[in-house]
Amino acid sequence: MAEKPQPVRVLYCGVCSLPPEYCEFGSDFEKCKPWLIQNVPDLYPDLLKEKEADKVADKLQSTGISGAGDGAASSAPKQEEVKRLPGGKIKKKDKQEVVIEKVVRNKRKCITTVKGLELFGVKLSDASKKLGKKFATGASVVKGPTEKEQIDVQGDIAYDVVEFITDTWPDVPETAIFFIEDGRKVPAA
Repeated sequence: MAEKPQPVRVLYCGVCSLPPEYCEFGSDFEKCKPWLIQNVPDLYPDLLKEKEADKVADKLQSTGISGAGDGAASSAPKQEEVKRLPGGKIKKKDKQEVVIEKVVRNKRKCITTVKGLELFGVKLSDASKKLGKKFATGASVVKGPTEKEQIDVQGDIAYDVVEFITDTWPDVPETAIFFIEDGRKVPAA
């Protein structure tokens, strides 16, 4: 009688839980690299070369020698922080800015919309109450067209609200406040 075949033992990545052969196709390959170098160095020999090249580059940078010079380092674009969603999709972090927009409805009625205060840690319900009391108008928290919450204040208070926001919440700098005028974003400062 023939021997019973034994099950194959499959090694799985400790980071992404895929077989190591498929890590490069996963969403977290950069995080998997150290694990792959330590546990299966023969599978990705290029990673060992990259690691050695990185060590050499780090040594060069620590000694101050670089081929680009100081001008190129200061003009390098600032890398935005990204957030990984399930499935490997990347979500960019929202810029911290407050956008104020005036919308005209009917003929003389205006609504001032304030977006982005929650990015500075301001509770929108409290902010709408304070805005309503300060300007003696109705103010409410509503969901905008992008499904993000914003504050709608009745009346044309667009230019007065900037000073109120910077005085009430010192975390919000005046340089982070923008108006939308004629479809363009204009700084308030």
